[in-house]
Amino acid sequence: MSDLPNEPRPVAELSSVALGGKIVKVSDEFFAEAYHLLLVEPAPSLKGQYGPNGALYSGWETRRHNPTYDWCIIKLGSPGTIVGFDIDTSHFNGNEAPEVSVDALLSTNEDESGLRNAQWTEILPRVPLGPSARHLFSVPESSRYNYVKLNMYPDGGIARFRVYGHISLVLPADDSEPFDLAHIFAGGRVVFTSDQHFGTGSNIILPGRGKDMSDGWETKRNRQHDHKDWVIVRLGAPGRLQTAEIDTANFIGNFPESCELHAINSTSDIPDNDSADWVTILPRMKLGPHRRHFFQLEADQESLLTHVKLTIYPDGGIKRLRIIGTRGKYEGYTVPESRMEYASATTPIVQRATIGKVIPVLPLTPEAFAAFGQVIQAYGSHTTAPPGTKITPANRGTASKFHKLALLKSSYPESCGATAGVSVYRCDPVKVTGGMVELNVLERHKHTNQAFIPMGAGGFSWDEALREPGKIYLVVVALNGGDDKPDLSTLRAFVATAAQGIMYNTAVWHQPMTVLERAMDFSCVETQIGDGGNADCEIVDLDEALYLKLPEI
Repeated sequence: MSDLPNEPRPVAELSSVALGGKIVKVSDEFFAEAYHLLLVEPAPSLKGQYGPNGALYSGWETRRHNPTYDWCIIKLGSPGTIVGFDIDTSHFNGNEAPEVSVDALLSTNEDESGLRNAQWTEILPRVPLGPSARHLFSVPESSRYNYVKLNMYPDGGIARFRVYGHISLVLPADDSEPFDLAHIFAGGRVVFTSDQHFGTGSNIILPGRGKDMSDGWETKRNRQHDHKDWVIVRLGAPGRLQTAEIDTANFIGNFPESCELHAINSTSDIPDNDSADWVTILPRMKLGPHRRHFFQLEADQESLLTHVKLTIYPDGGIKRLRIIGTRGKYEGYTVPESRMEYASATTPIVQRATIGKVIPVLPLTPEAFAAFGQVIQAYGSHTTAPPGTKITPANRGTASKFHKLALLKSSYPESCGATAGVSVYRCDPVKVTGGMVELNVLERHKHTNQAFIPMGAGGFSWDEALREPGKIYLVVVALNGGDDKPDLSTLRAFVATAAQGIMYNTAVWHQPMTVLERAMDFSCVETQIGDGGNADCEIVDLDEALYLKLPEI
């Protein structure tokens, strides 16, 4: 949340990458790429640093001598009404954009190729900018939009661009449908934080699980006896509270020792922390590192509660807080209809009370897996090999060679320095409950395919191999969807044996290697940069868990 001149209420940064804001299309970014505009951190000085095209800047900078203007189209992280902008030219001095304007658009078309020629509405007329300075602009509250176009006259550089406004709330049409009342998309708002030395309290109601500790709430160390920190969340609607999720993702050595939850029914925006009206809905509970914790709340289902207070002991970091319940009506919580939309069952804030969708796990075969990759295995009878497989005698007749069952592919830019290699994964078995395995994360490798080949058992007392490795593992895959995320309608699950290897096609979404019963070692053949970035491995958390039903083995 932020404040703008003449805006009496806190506003959200609609363009934030933490909400899903992204650059869609840009006219030119010769000197500095437009993605810098949306970075959370302030623009640093890169004075004296040069790249192949010239001086380096943390911002968006275009070529000189544009006869018209440059532009950048941004998809907002959330649709909303717009009330202002922060246009920052930090460190651009002599090459700053002289003037800008901003247009807006509401579009539900998944094909973004035609956005440049859409019917845009100007919401910030052409205004001048100065060198190396923040420029705050307030505008009358607009209609609901989900795209903005930043126009720069005629060319130059801008360090950061923030779009401020009011999120279009996503609420279930059915009042009896459980959903996350604290979620920012449902109107949740952090109204008080006792300490936010390392991480902002308002991060805990953001979507997803974030990327690292920087997008969670983290307090400074405190060595006083019985110290505590707390954050107060005003719920998006008064509700009957059922369950909570407290996520310590990425907080491994700095998670809180324990926590508790209180709630209150209050007409005040920021209730008094010491008020006797706070009621305990979760007694003090231990927390662990880097995990999602789920709790049933001790809340009266006949009472409507408006605020939740999360208290941590003695200090530390929390990534996300989810408060699941059903909404009621309460004076002071009216929201203009222009800021509301109703959620379908697939919207992230909606929580199903049932176990969720169950995916059957089937034995792995080359045919069923063909859309996602290749199966790497030998065949006792050459006639059972897939058609077209080249098989020849080898080693003077003591072996059969199954040629090129999978080919290595890589599309990394040459400048990345990516190299092919062989790694080894030692995988511990996953927990199986009631014949099911929970699926909540998928990953992909956008520039390379990736092979996993099971390795055998050790035979010598002095070696480091597994003595009794597992014999089966899961292979769960999905194709990419139109939103550049996994298309869960294509999700397929297979069980493979230790006699089978797999090759995931480039950019196929898949579950991280998941073994059953006992640990297994795998050789992994892939191309990678090796810096841990998204170019090597992109990971997404599913909005709701799926369950993999194992076959009788």
